[in-house]
Amino acid sequence: MLTTLAVENYRSLRRLVLPLRALTVVTGANGSGKSNLYRALNTLAAAAREGAVAAVAREGGLASALWAGPETTTSATREGRAPAQGTVRKQRVGVRLGFAGTEFGYAIDLGLPQVDPDTTLFAHDPEIKREAVWAGPVLRPSALLADRHPVTARFRDDSGRWAEQVHAVRATDSILSAFADPRHTPELLTVRERIRSWRFYDQFRTDRDAPARAARIGTRTPVLGADGGDLASALRTIQEMGDAAVLDAAIDRAFPGSSVAVASHAGRFDVRFHQHGLLRPLAAAELSDGTLRYLLLVAALLTPRPPELLVLNEPETSLHPELLAPLAELIGTAAERTQLVVVTHAAPLVRALDAVAEERGSDTGMVELVKESGATVVEGQGRLDEPSWHWPKR
Repeated sequence: MLTTLAVENYRSLRRLVLPLRALTVVTGANGSGKSNLYRALNTLAAAAREGAVAAVAREGGLASALWAGPETTTSATREGRAPAQGTVRKQRVGVRLGFAGTEFGYAIDLGLPQVDPDTTLFAHDPEIKREAVWAGPVLRPSALLADRHPVTARFRDDSGRWAEQVHAVRATDSILSAFADPRHTPELLTVRERIRSWRFYDQFRTDRDAPARAARIGTRTPVLGADGGDLASALRTIQEMGDAAVLDAAIDRAFPGSSVAVASHAGRFDVRFHQHGLLRPLAAAELSDGTLRYLLLVAALLTPRPPELLVLNEPETSLHPELLAPLAELIGTAAERTQLVVVTHAAPLVRALDAVAEERGSDTGMVELVKESGATVVEGQGRLDEPSWHWPKR
């Protein structure tokens, strides 16, 4: 399980060290930085899947992802008595992302390239200035398993000693993709595959042309796609390979007397929603936005193949307030099988999740984000309240 998420200089996240639990609920007012936290976690995962350059490019480039405030602030600025003013930078510019868990930790430091812009059109591609993988929840020199400086990397051998060979690596390539090998660097492979297993669901489409409303060729689908287009296949997979009783209970709790089935016509699957009082079931194209979104969340949370980490961003969108308590129960059930981060601004959902956690005695953490002088911080968290975290130095 992940125990710590650390972000530095990413958008409004000037410096954030966040404790993670089996279920972590992140809340806060609009503009407090919740979306930036979600995007930082997504960018960290994308860096392992498709490379750091592509991940940052999706964020608008390194210049767009960087903290936009001053390097240091005065008490007058923090108290709102004076405007923020820029100064000559003394620290190196870069975005740092990392996490630690019970078994492994990982950190990556992305900085500006050291190239002549007159010689290349790729002068804005970020470079990896430092990258490290270590054993255990805290970075220590003795715990390092892989250590990468800008263009060289070294790894520990089977005996725990640093291998004599130092490997060359391009400044834009992650060691997770360049050197993950089951024979020589199994720890890198483990960390990479765990990050790649993380799943993110961000505001499923429920409009008239949403992918989830259309019938599609059915195949076994233990993992719901990000766009929800394979909803019918995912639900049928849960019914045949997962916990059908929990699925039925989740539907009945939200819509008393209702049930869901999947119809197949020449191999094309479609949802059939049986609702109390109606003479025929409703197809996915006929469902309300809230009902369809709830079914999508059911399929995502009751997956027969739980990931290492599942992240939901504002799952309450377009749901009727009466569906928030059943959703909280569903999230609580899913948190027994996988680690969850839920980002929400809906106070009723937060209260419902808190009630579920208290009833079940589950390992749940509530985190409220606020803004201080433009920077996102955790409400009530001082330096001594943070999890232990150390960045690898350049």
